[in-house]
Amino acid sequence: MNRRETQWLGEVLGRGDGVRDGRVLVACSGGGDSLALLSFLWAARRSLGLELVVAHADHGLRPEAREEAALVRDLCRSADLDLVEASLDVRAHAKATGQGLETAARELRWGWLRAQAESCSALAVATGHTLDDHTETVLVRLARGGGAGCLTPLAARQGPRWSPLIQARRSDLRAYLKAKGVAWREDASNANPFTPRNRWRVLLDPMRREAPSLDAHLWETHLQVEELAAFKDAQVARWRGTRWDVDPGGLRLARGWAGPELRWVLDAAFQERDWPREAALLRDLAAWMLPHLVRRPGAPKTWGGWHLSGTGEGPADSAQESLFPWTLKRC
Repeated sequence: MNRRETQWLGEVLGRGDGVRDGRVLVACSGGGDSLALLSFLWAARRSLGLELVVAHADHGLRPEAREEAALVRDLCRSADLDLVEASLDVRAHAKATGQGLETAARELRWGWLRAQAESCSALAVATGHTLDDHTETVLVRLARGGGAGCLTPLAARQGPRWSPLIQARRSDLRAYLKAKGVAWREDASNANPFTPRNRWRVLLDPMRREAPSLDAHLWETHLQVEELAAFKDAQVARWRGTRWDVDPGGLRLARGWAGPELRWVLDAAFQERDWPREAALLRDLAAWMLPHLVRRPGAPKTWGGWHLSGTGEGPADSAQESLFPWTLKRC
């Protein structure tokens, strides 16, 4: 293994991605990111105990797709790797669902990749997401107003997706391929400003010249926010059954909450009940509830589409009312 491969392997092991000793389906388009991914995993396969299967999908959107498919076939043939291919009718899917081409392509591709991974008993589907992708996704989501979750949009491992090169810059992957003499095909559509991601790529060039460590700093922020979110989720889970709970009647609550604590609980409970979880709603709802939750229930209260009332009709000193004197319901 060369210097870059050793560094990337160290990052995989340091993160604890949990993909070892089994089969991995490698999504490979023929572009620089995915070919660098395939080359790296080929070099690291013995260190990680991996058996690689390559997956290539033709979305039927670009004339260059045939050349890209041929390139992937040649590489798999020379490396004696199994290859599965698919032709996806993205335009028809987009028309049938009313989605944009990008969303339709992603939905079809991931549906196919998941099915292939299940068929070959793969531990994960490896994708060529890079640190550049992470930065772009952060900014796209921040611009849409998604809260703290915007800062952790592309973890190395999320469901079946595994992105072992998530801490590598896109430019480093191109330099890596050039050093190894591996040709790749650039997707010309990545330069077209028809998606928010592509428009952010243009804006990021001067930002990176001003702040060369921007991508690395955003990744460090990602790690810190991820740790804080895990701590918050664990705390909310510990409170369940003693300070809050969910049943068919609604969200049951004890008295005495701090604002952030109540918002955390509302977020967890609303996710379980499939209730709306917009940050502004949770903040305003918690602010309305807090003054009531410091005292015993009186007359029911209503705010917007929400109803806050006392639990049950039992005596005031009953264990049930003592533990959860308040219930929140949707009107």
